[in-house]
Amino acid sequence: MTGEKTHISVRPATVDDAPAIASLHIRAWQWAYRGQLPDAFLDDLSTALVRREQQWMQWLSQPGASFTSVAALDDRPVGFVHAGKARDADLEPHTGEVYSIYLDSAVVGQGVGRRLMSTAIAELSARGFQTAVLWVLESNQRARRFYIAAGWAPDGKRQPLELDGTTVFEVRYRRRLSLA
Repeated sequence: MTGEKTHISVRPATVDDAPAIASLHIRAWQWAYRGQLPDAFLDDLSTALVRREQQWMQWLSQPGASFTSVAALDDRPVGFVHAGKARDADLEPHTGEVYSIYLDSAVVGQGVGRRLMSTAIAELSARGFQTAVLWVLESNQRARRFYIAAGWAPDGKRQPLELDGTTVFEVRYRRRLSLA
């Protein structure tokens, strides 16, 4: 893709996107978290593809509970964002959450993540949420820089996450939303 102009569209995901999103989700974890999570855990993620596809089919078939947008290059998903109502009990009722945002490594640095995040923020605002949160691995400096550039800030919450016998920590970020 170097040197050529690419057209990436952002659209709501459909159930038909579930296999592509599941595969992208696994690949994105494998490149984004290499060196932060155990290699054996990351290498083994591919064996969970069928389970991941089923999970995405379930999420995408329940409109209203959450929403997912995909960034597509020639109809092939190269990124996605999944968001909805915040899950943390300590948050105000009008708080949304970006559950996940992932990109194919080939499109990192091309504005795809910014477009997906803008789409999520606009949709959360349109749904009446006044604030939004997200969780990010404490060690994920690339993502943390991205979130700060997009107007997010750490809110002081930190929690352990146990993966494959290894404990890592996530930190919560928060931002105000403008009402649509």
